Amino acid sequence: MTIGLDATASPSLGAKVAAGAGGLVLLVAVLAAGAGAGIASLLGGGDSTPSATATAQVPPAMLILYQEAATTCPGLPWTVLAAIGTVESGNGTSNLPGVHSGANSAGAEGPMQFEPATFSAYDTPVPPGGANPPSPYDPTDAVYAAARDLCANGAANGANLTAAVYAYNHSQSYVSEVLGLAQSYGQTQAQTVAAGTAPGIAADWALAQVGTPYIWGGETPGVGFDCSGLVQAAYKVAGITLPRVAQDQYDATTKLGPGDPVEPGDLLFFGGGPSDVTHVGIYVGTGQMVDAPHTGANVRVESTPTTPGSTWGTDLLVGVTDPATS
Repeated sequence: MTIGLDATASPSLGAKVAAGAGGLVLLVAVLAAGAGAGIASLLGGGDSTPSATATAQVPPAMLILYQEAATTCPGLPWTVLAAIGTVESGNGTSNLPGVHSGANSAGAEGPMQFEPATFSAYDTPVPPGGANPPSPYDPTDAVYAAARDLCANGAANGANLTAAVYAYNHSQSYVSEVLGLAQSYGQTQAQTVAAGTAPGIAADWALAQVGTPYIWGGETPGVGFDCSGLVQAAYKVAGITLPRVAQDQYDATTKLGPGDPVEPGDLLFFGGGPSDVTHVGIYVGTGQMVDAPHTGANVRVESTPTTPGSTWGTDLLVGVTDPATS
């Protein structure tokens, strides 16, 4: 997965610009409507345990720190803190300017990439093990300050995680990347059981690709995917070979019948009808799917219908299939 560090991603003006800036209110509301409560429940909150993706990407000491800091804000999943830390600085492992000293080109400092004024607004009380006076370069101080920042801007009691992440960095693509990565970092007990199944493995792997650019014909992690390329690659990791294009994937996989439950890992096909399939996504639960949408966008998590015949933009949900039983 390509990690969008500050030197290449939109600058982390998170916390960095006052959350109440008037021109941003409408966009925050739109983002909230698109992701909203479904995202919050999908993340699993504080009850989730680290997934294999999390333990592979986040150093153990930082993993513990994110979990401990999240407890200071009921409703804030530790996975969101971990995802921000990963995107901002590779959890403090990056040697880019501003991570360990100085500032980046946007004036951001430390592993959570705070601007000085914002850090000073959230740097107290000094957490156990933190530096005194607080320092944005100290991982403990930085992570606890990030938790307070998110809590003040929508994360408290799970009110609006989307708005909280948007306040941290005013970029819709940043919000999608962070929330998608957070989803791959946590799993509930039920998800832990499902993770050993092919659909669970495919869904988890696809979520880890959030933020990868859409490229027509793309099928390479960290470089680019189109919709069916992402699906084929995810299920290849899970040990199931699927055709390359969406129409052929629909034709080759077992269709769910009316009333059959839609489970994480099932494939959702869109288009004009059974012989006109133009798009596919992987269901991840709670009315959400991960997909590579179109040119100019990145792999992302977005809301989806689950009843065939429902409209989705200008398309119909043609059908839902289970590749594991095909």
